[in-house]
Amino acid sequence: MSMEHRILYRPTYSIAEIRLAEGEAIQAEAGAMVYMSENVKLETKIKGGVLGALKRTLLGGESFFVNTYRAHGGEGTIGLAPPYQGDITHHSLSGELFVQSGSFLACSPEVDIDIKWGGAKTFFGREGLFLLKMKGEGSVFLSSFGAIHEVELRGESFVVDTGHIVAFTPGVDFSLRRAGGMKETLLSGEGLVAEFSGHGKLYLQTRSVDSFMNWLLPLLPSREG
Repeated sequence: MSMEHRILYRPTYSIAEIRLAEGEAIQAEAGAMVYMSENVKLETKIKGGVLGALKRTLLGGESFFVNTYRAHGGEGTIGLAPPYQGDITHHSLSGELFVQSGSFLACSPEVDIDIKWGGAKTFFGREGLFLLKMKGEGSVFLSSFGAIHEVELRGESFVVDTGHIVAFTPGVDFSLRRAGGMKETLLSGEGLVAEFSGHGKLYLQTRSVDSFMNWLLPLLPSREG
């Protein structure tokens, strides 16, 4: 069952406003809360035990502690947002979803968060070796740098720059390869790309943090001495 929610100010400065029924809760990344009604109470704890929390922190780049917001004494409202400018989307989970570290914003407490090794094929991907594996039934809120673009695969292949991947559903597999030949890889600025295939959904972001940083750094004043 999906949580009652609305996503405001899309696609650049989005906020997920979630209405919680009495006793209902949402777990969110540290620092994601923008506002909440007075009757929403914060609970901070380790989810999945110390070893599970360490695995998510060291391998997945997520917070060691999980913040859970619960409504007491009636309905409550909470607003959540990522630290960067971008979009938010809601995914009704029934099964599994694979999410790049940094794109997870919040989910129902019933959803289990684990780490999935991407395999040796991800060694040269800019996003690292490990994905967050969301499993169960409930609501998942994903964030992006820039707007979110959804692609439905029906057996065909689809090529994506690795810095633009947010999440993908089971039934979709991927492999990494060069964007072109050796000359194109060295001179085009594209580097490696992920080639997805199968049946399922891709969530992509319209901007890349890596590309933004490459554009920004030359504009920053250098430190002398």
